[in-house]
Amino acid sequence: MLVSVILAAPAWTAPAAHAASQIATTPKSVPKSDFTPEQALKYSQAAIGRSLADFSFTDANGETLHMSDYLGKPLVISFIYTSCSYSCPVITQTLADAVEDARDAMGNASFNVATVGFDAAADTSDRMRNFANVNSIDIDGWKFLSGDLMTVRRFSDALGFIFFKSPKGFDHLSQVTVVDSEGVIYRQIYGDNFESPLLVEPLKELVFGTTAPFASVGDLIKKVRLFCTIYDPRAGRYRFDYSIFIQLIVGTMIVGSLGVFVTRAWWRIIKESRAQRRDRKRPVSRV
Repeated sequence: MLVSVILAAPAWTAPAAHAASQIATTPKSVPKSDFTPEQALKYSQAAIGRSLADFSFTDANGETLHMSDYLGKPLVISFIYTSCSYSCPVITQTLADAVEDARDAMGNASFNVATVGFDAAADTSDRMRNFANVNSIDIDGWKFLSGDLMTVRRFSDALGFIFFKSPKGFDHLSQVTVVDSEGVIYRQIYGDNFESPLLVEPLKELVFGTTAPFASVGDLIKKVRLFCTIYDPRAGRYRFDYSIFIQLIVGTMIVGSLGVFVTRAWWRIIKESRAQRRDRKRPVSRV
């Protein structure tokens, strides 16, 4: 059973280092229901680096929403089906905790979240809204989406998400996908009970732009927030580490004091040298 095997494994996340080779090794002729866990993970990882098309969905209020509406900020995507009694609620609660931690670290408007119902026949807007209410999800920027069968199939394929009918309902990957601000799949996270840093760290990379140079004062402030926001495993949440500022201030004071000392010593030597030269040039009086 695919989902039970995947959920039993430790939660983990992986970048796109070998996506190209994984695309080549994924057996396209094998039905998804016959995928081994290893093949399912390869299929999922092969999606990294892929640009999402402008899929259209309906949100829990019956409004049409396009993937292009999310461009400009990172997007976190999860899949559920509303009649799921265990794994989907667990995944959703785990994601909610990680989203709260990420918002604490980066701000409430730093990224968006979308949960898509993949049982297209049953996961209507009303049922998606009810699923959100039952699981107490009331977080700004988090939408619960439904779509027609063809859209859901194409969208799940694009994200490397595998699901198929089973006697108990559906078997599916336990997967959360991080998409960058340009609509490109950036990271896959696996497991129904993953640790918050697995989601927060890639989001920090995208929100704060760790590889980009300082383009403005605002950019510099973002970089400071990036390096000063750390995960506290005892509290199970992210916090702003003021000790880094204290260390920077103390270090700056030490370097500054050393600079003043060296400058004064250098200036004193110059003054003494000039005085000695003047003394040598001064005529000697004769008695």
